[in-house]
Amino acid sequence: MTKSAEKKKCYVCGKEQLSKNEIGLTRKLFDRDAKRFYCLDCLADYLEVDGGFLLAKIEEFKEEGCILF
Repeated sequence: MTKSAEKKKCYVCGKEQLSKNEIGLTRKLFDRDAKRFYCLDCLADYLEVDGGFLLAKIEEFKEEGCILF
């Protein structure tokens, strides 16, 4: 199984099978080689921002051509 195909789960709540966007956002904001990942809800709580803000940032990063998404 390749590194990108591994099933990731949320470090905080344990949500199984995080989306590519959730994994990409964790890598973009914290560490490209992250070992711990966050679902959008837990990441929003951790960063004290609204989930909609994170969704907008994901779209912004995609438009910029970020390859993590």
